[in-house]
Amino acid sequence: MVAVAVAGEGHWIAGTAMIATCYLLSLFVVERLFVIVKPKLLTIPWFAKLWTAILAVRTWFVAAFRRMRTRMS
Repeated sequence: MVAVAVAGEGHWIAGTAMIATCYLLSLFVVERLFVIVKPKLLTIPWFAKLWTAILAVRTWFVAAFRRMRTRMS
């Protein structure tokens, strides 16, 4: 809210920088929190299945990207 107020006062660059900084900080905090609670979350069956599926899709995308990159070079 402070960043919006700053931007509203005519300081667009400072307001935008504050919003971007706060967004990046929140991503960092959420990532750290997830790392801390992930072992407990993996004890929940539906979460463990979902996490396994997400990792499988990510692995498939990475492998497909690598295959595409080797074909291009």
